[in-house]
Parts: sequence; C-alpha cells; structure tokens
Amino acid sequence: MRRRAIEMPGFSHQNPVPVASVIGPHLFSGVLTGRDPVSREMPAGLDEQVRNVFDRIRELMAAAGGSLDDVIKVTFWVVDYRDREAINREWVAAFPVPELRPTRQVNATQLDGGALVHADVVAILEERA
Repeated sequence: MRRRAIEMPGFSHQNPVPVASVIGPHLFSGVLTGRDPVSREMPAGLDEQVRNVFDRIRELMAAAGGSLDDVIKVTFWVVDYRDREAINREWVAAFPVPELRPTRQVNATQLDGGALVHADVVAILEERA
C-alpha cells in the first residue's frame, strides 16, 4: 500500500478519517483544531486555540517521522479574518528564520463548536534510507 495513515493519541476526528495521510514523502493533514487534547474542551480564546493548533502541528510532524522543517504550507481558517496576531506570534516562534519559513494562507470561515481557528498542513518529509 502506498498510502499510510497518521494517527495521534488524544487527537482524532469525529468522522472515519486519519489525522493525516502520507504517500512517499508527501504529507497532507486533515483539519487540526485548537481543542485541548487532555480535557477535550475547546478553549474560549483565540490565543490558546492557536497555541494548541501549533502543538498539534508539532505532534503530527513527529508522529509522521518529521519536524517543522518539513512543513511547506499551512492553511488557516479563522472566524475573524483580520485577527492574525495570535497566528503571527506562534508562526514566528515556530519558524524564526524568515528565509526558511513555509508559506501560509488565511481564510475567513464559519466554524462550529466554539472553534475560532482550524488549520491543515502540507509537508514534504525527508527521504530516509
């Protein structure tokens, strides 16, 4: 089988889909949310939700055998299109070297369950012998 599913303890979708799928070096995630993985509660504020999203990105990349260095694009969906301060703060912390940052896109959307942000990741995993 060419495709392999990536699952993460404490994080799953309500529908029968994995957290991410990998074919060869290509990783595409499903939606990553700001839900707390321990309490399973959605924090009320955007800052905490964005921190949780970035934690899920790090965990996903580790589960796939990669790191943030393998991320090539992150797409965010936010309720308030102009509210990017929390995303920018975590973005710069995760990717501190401007010349080495992946690309990103931010879209406005309507989210449910108290979510203020969703994200998905595209990564190219380093080929390992």
